[in-house]
Amino acid sequence: MSWLTKTLTSSIGKKVLMALTGLFLCTFLVVHLSGNFQLFKQDGGYAFNTYAVFMTTFPVIKVISYGNYFFILFHAFWGLYITYKNRQARPVAYAVNHNQSSPYSRNMAILGTILLVYIVVHMSDFWYKFHYEHLPYTQYTEEVKTGAISAKAMDAGYTQDVKMVETFNEEAGTRTVIVKDLYQVVSYAFQNVGLVIFYVLAMFALAFHLVHGFQSAFQSLGLRHSKYTPLIKGISVWVFGILVPIGFAAMPLYFYFFK
Repeated sequence: MSWLTKTLTSSIGKKVLMALTGLFLCTFLVVHLSGNFQLFKQDGGYAFNTYAVFMTTFPVIKVISYGNYFFILFHAFWGLYITYKNRQARPVAYAVNHNQSSPYSRNMAILGTILLVYIVVHMSDFWYKFHYEHLPYTQYTEEVKTGAISAKAMDAGYTQDVKMVETFNEEAGTRTVIVKDLYQVVSYAFQNVGLVIFYVLAMFALAFHLVHGFQSAFQSLGLRHSKYTPLIKGISVWVFGILVPIGFAAMPLYFYFFK
């Protein structure tokens, strides 16, 4: 296995690991954003709350999630390690900077650190509370034929052994769900203007980080060609530099201004 160790710890190997974990995390961001769009549904949080339960209880998703947590930490600390080793190799900066790279490509470690702080805040605000704290429960009743949904908050002291209990009343044609109300937690959290500003600013850091990171990942993997490099650049700018950050930033702004 010495050949594998040497390969992974070589200059190229380090970049390949960063590229692979980075592309995995880009995929995760798109999936995560798609799921979180259910926050915008006008159903009192029904779709988002049932989605949150599915994402935290379905075995396959749980395994992928724990892998994702590992890749986030690995990608962040591996990037800091590479930056540290590069600075060790050149402890004295050049008197004149001849580097023609973009400003955000030269500050990937700083942008990554900002995003790591954001992830810690985000996980403590929502993931930790959803898993380990007592949250309010809401009962949703769905008319199976019409799809109409009514919501009723449970008593403050109500609790149950599982995050969601689902029952059907065939005679009445209704589906009743009593579920841990993460939607209410999100809505309450984003009434804090300081948190909203922090989230929006973090999305600027995400945009700059992804624009460079997505393109450089393909370059590190040797997938750079005049035919498809413009496509990669277009995806990095329009999808990961604009659409994904705007999508995530829209959520706290929506709850602050419209809820």
